[in-house]
Amino acid sequence: MGEDMAVVIDGKKISQDVRDEIREKTLRLRKERGIVPGLAVVLVGDDPASQIYVRGKKNACREVGFLSKEFRLPSDTSEKKLLDVIDGLNRDREIHGFLVQLPVPEHIRTDAIIEAIDPRKDVDGFHPYNVGRLFSGNPYHRSCTPAGIMELLDRYEIEIKGKEAVIVGRSNIVGKPLTLMLLERHATVTVCHTRTRDLAEVTRRAEILVAAAGNPGMISGDMIRGGAVVIDVGINRLETGKLVGDVVFADACKKASYITPVPGGVGPMTIAILLRNTLAAASVLLPG
Repeated sequence: MGEDMAVVIDGKKISQDVRDEIREKTLRLRKERGIVPGLAVVLVGDDPASQIYVRGKKNACREVGFLSKEFRLPSDTSEKKLLDVIDGLNRDREIHGFLVQLPVPEHIRTDAIIEAIDPRKDVDGFHPYNVGRLFSGNPYHRSCTPAGIMELLDRYEIEIKGKEAVIVGRSNIVGKPLTLMLLERHATVTVCHTRTRDLAEVTRRAEILVAAAGNPGMISGDMIRGGAVVIDVGINRLETGKLVGDVVFADACKKASYITPVPGGVGPMTIAILLRNTLAAASVLLPG
């Protein structure tokens, strides 16, 4: 590719397109079946980043016509109390999907919380049952960030079948589920991590390169194959306050064919897919 030739993938626009589609389907669901999709968010403690996410989810619900419920619990809430709240939401016929905003305070076991959520209402796609069903290609809900990445590739009509994909990062939230989603679409997938020897040699093979390590600027231009599709999942705040990804954007633009910016790339897709998962749950679960 010539200099500065990369197409910048507009996650804000695609996210808005998805939300517009959800709003139309929500109106139809309400009109034809009397169902209003309901999404609840449980927040324990006062983590500032989590508060921003929760506010974003609430606004998104309002925009697409969902019922939105919010549960804010103090940071000293016991695990039993939180499990009681989850039990109530599992039974709540108005709520079709809900999530507990992570991270939870240290005295609460994250696994115990995730496993207490009804898998059909687990719109984050984190429950072991959904993860296991993803492994066999048939989950109730797909994890939102990797599903958002797949949506971006599809909306930009980027071929996946037969492509060599490299993912840098093996988290349960992005790296691992994305590996399964790309395999399902017939990509050849390599997963890299902190123990990978000669990372640059591996990343230079990638026709689709996904950076999801949470390490600012770790992927430099010389680590990118010419014409590669570069998906930057990293969101890192520098001491200056600036948000950057895991990829050196200016350099990568000169090598890549397509690239996601940070912010405005993968980030906006996560909430869009969360809404879509909730709509799917509402369409399947019968009203009270």
